[in-house]
Amino acid sequence: QVQLVESGGGLVQPGGSLRLSCAASGSIFTINTMGWYRQTPGNGRELVASITRGGITDYTDSVKGRFTISRDNAKNTVYLQMDSLKPDDTAVYYCRVTGAFTRPVYWGQGTQVTVSS
Repeated sequence: QVQLVESGGGLVQPGGSLRLSCAASGSIFTINTMGWYRQTPGNGRELVASITRGGITDYTDSVKGRFTISRDNAKNTVYLQMDSLKPDDTAVYYCRVTGAFTRPVYWGQGTQVTVSS
C-alpha cells in the first residue's frame, strides 16, 4: 500500500515561517500532481497549492507570494514553505497525491498548523 507521511506542523507566531513535508512510500508508481489542502472547523477543505510532475504550480489567492510549493521527484516528496504566516492560515493541512494510470488519490493524515501570538 501507499502511505503519505506528513511532518512539519506546529505552533508559530504571526509573521513566522514553517515548512511542511509529505513523503510518499510503499508501492512504486508514477506520481502526477501533488498538493496541499487545508481545513478549518468553519470552512471546507480548500486547495492551498499544487504542483504537477513537470513543476507547474498553482496557489489559492490568499497564499500567493507567501507560500511556495516544491517537490523532489526522486524522493517522492512534496514540500510547502510557508512564510509571513497569518492567524487565518491556522488549519489542518493535508497532503494529496495523484498517481498515474488508474489515477488513484492518496491523502496524508493531516498536520496541525497554528498561527497565534
